Amino acid sequence: MNRSSAHLPLNLAKYRNVPNILMAVGGALAALGFFVNREQFAFSWLLAFMFFLSLGLGALFLVLVHHLFDAAWSVPIRRISEQLSTILFPTMALLFLPIAFLAPQVYPWMREPHPELDHALHAKYPLFTMSGFYVTSALCFLIWWWLSSNLRGWSLKQDQTGGALPTYKLRRYSCVGIILFAVTLTLGAVMWMKALMHEWFSTMYGVYYFAGSVWMTLATVYVITMVLDRQKVLSNILHANQYYYIGSLLFAFTVFYAYIHFSQYFIIWNANMPEETFWYLAREKGSWFYVGIVIIFGHFFIPFLGLLRIDVKSVFPYMLAICVWAWLMHFVDLSFNIMPILHPQGFVLHWLDLGCWAFMTGLVATVFLKKFAAHPPYPLKDPRLSEALGLYHAMPDSFSAADLSPQHGRQGGK
Repeated sequence: MNRSSAHLPLNLAKYRNVPNILMAVGGALAALGFFVNREQFAFSWLLAFMFFLSLGLGALFLVLVHHLFDAAWSVPIRRISEQLSTILFPTMALLFLPIAFLAPQVYPWMREPHPELDHALHAKYPLFTMSGFYVTSALCFLIWWWLSSNLRGWSLKQDQTGGALPTYKLRRYSCVGIILFAVTLTLGAVMWMKALMHEWFSTMYGVYYFAGSVWMTLATVYVITMVLDRQKVLSNILHANQYYYIGSLLFAFTVFYAYIHFSQYFIIWNANMPEETFWYLAREKGSWFYVGIVIIFGHFFIPFLGLLRIDVKSVFPYMLAICVWAWLMHFVDLSFNIMPILHPQGFVLHWLDLGCWAFMTGLVATVFLKKFAAHPPYPLKDPRLSEALGLYHAMPDSFSAADLSPQHGRQGGK
């Protein structure tokens, strides 16, 4: 595969102040909206928060999967995912504070005068209680902090010692972490987004949010990798395989997301139960119906067809367009989930949506760049690094089956 486009020079000096500009402009708009239109601010902030939470959770998943499968190809780009996952704490935890403060205005069930009479709340007790909401939220962030900090910490310790202990520790954390990840991601998606319509029942919602999160994160990791390659930061350790595999995973999660979303819709449509169908009926009113059509074609068919060819996965301008499109479609998908509560008659792109998103974009970019610059850009002493580079030890000219015998090994060790 040709990755010559990745070696073209890229001058980033003129973009150095973009994160600060986004934070300043977006923060000013968000602050203005907090006082002018607090309800719109709450939903716009929640939309931007769930978008960037996706990025942190998707990155954490990529790190966990890397260690669980003992992957070699992803070693050169693992540090990108490790640093992205650390935005979960404290960055996203701090960004959650406005949601925690405005939760009674955002979630109608918190204002229910007689929650004991609500069947949906009773069925989800004690999770859907005021104390359950805040305790669950705190627990999610604590677990994400524990996982992301330990995975990155032992990875950095591996850079220093090169010993086997960090590798074993990373595998053990990942073994436990993948279970905790699944539980906490589901709780976060249910408590912060699905709870906007607490009467709704769906057992696939956590997987649905997970699929979109990893899809968007893969697009982000691809762009960051290509930029670092052009900046000569990762050029010496990258191989064409890295671009091919990231692109292939992006293609795979395009299909996986479509499968999960269609399965959820089909099961609810086929069962035709009022406590399930009303969620989709609310998203067929006004222009939300056309937003649903945009998701069908934009979130699946366009990237699916665009990623079918094997050679396009290493063409930077083409893949950049695909990845930017993935960000846009993920934003539209989250809007489809959140905003019909506030704008039941149709999609509205409010200036507060852009302001909150811009502020968090600048903040997350600043935090990531600072953390990434403070440490080596890739695992220096990972035992799989040479394999990722396609380097293998040559076999001796004379080699017999006797060399593999246990007796030979013990004799050689004496």
